[in-house]
Order: sequence, then structure tokens, then C-alpha cells
Amino acid sequence: MTEPLSVLFLCTANICRSPAMELIARDLAGPDADIVFSSSGTHARTGHRMNPVMVDTVPGLDVTGFRSRRLKPEMLLDADLVLTAESIHRQHVLDDYPQLHRQLFTLGQFAAAVAEIPGLTGLELIAAVGQKRQPAHPELDVADPYRRGAKAAATATGTITAMLSVVVPRLTGDS
Repeated sequence: MTEPLSVLFLCTANICRSPAMELIARDLAGPDADIVFSSSGTHARTGHRMNPVMVDTVPGLDVTGFRSRRLKPEMLLDADLVLTAESIHRQHVLDDYPQLHRQLFTLGQFAAAVAEIPGLTGLELIAAVGQKRQPAHPELDVADPYRRGAKAAATATGTITAMLSVVVPRLTGDS
């Protein structure tokens, strides 16, 4: 039996964007998908709950057990794919782990690349996107909604959902 595909989502504090990515991706993949989604923050304080304003943008998803986690090297090294909210998070990781450049992308960068690579799924898709190496454009970033109100949180969740709706089916092979 093969190991499930492992996807790590990253943002700054792991209380808004990356937990939303993790929860939405899990929901889109369904309970039977052979894929593990997790999240972390480049500057997170471990143990915090998801931001309540952001929680309001993901109704129906269970956030009760979620607690923030600070990024650790083993999280990066154990992941098949690392997707960040912004290019600054991607660069933060690449500064210390340049060897991850073929499996580390912004969510928007990966979604754009996936749309241009038909037919492949799972690890083959990740490898193909890694070979393609499109730049991480700021317009593909998910803006930080923290302390910016309900509208910013809803916009971030909408952007995340749209991007993951492209990415998750291709990772799971359900496209």
C-alpha cells in the first residue's frame, strides 16, 4: 500500500488562510480521498484557535479541533506539496530550503499551472508543475484578512475556494 499524498498549507499565523485552505481542501476531497491535508504558519504561535471572523466564512466545516502550529522543518520535508497563501511565505521557506523549489508554490501559482497541464493527477501532476516553474505573481496571492473585517475574510475564503476547486480534484484524481 502506498502512502497517502501529503499537502501542507502555509500562511503567517495559521489562524486565517492556511486553516481555511486545510478545511476547504478536506471538504472538497471528501472522506475517502487518499490525501492528507495539514496547515502551519511561518510565524504562528502554537495552540491558537482559528480566527472567529474567518470561521464565519466556512459554515458547516468543523473547526472545533483546529489549533495553530508553527512551521517545523519536518513538516516541510514530509510534505509532497507545500502551498502558501502568498509569495512571501514561499520565499521564506525557499531561503532555508531551496531544495524544495519543485514542490513549493503559492496556491494561486499552483492553481494556474494545473489549469495548463491536462490529464495528470497526484504526484505526477506535482512533478509536472515543478518542471514548468511558473513565477509566483502577487496577483495570485491570497490577501491576508486578519483584522480587516468580515468582507476581507469572505474575499479570502472565496479566493481560496475558487483556487482549491481547481487544485483538489486534480490532486485526488477526481477531475
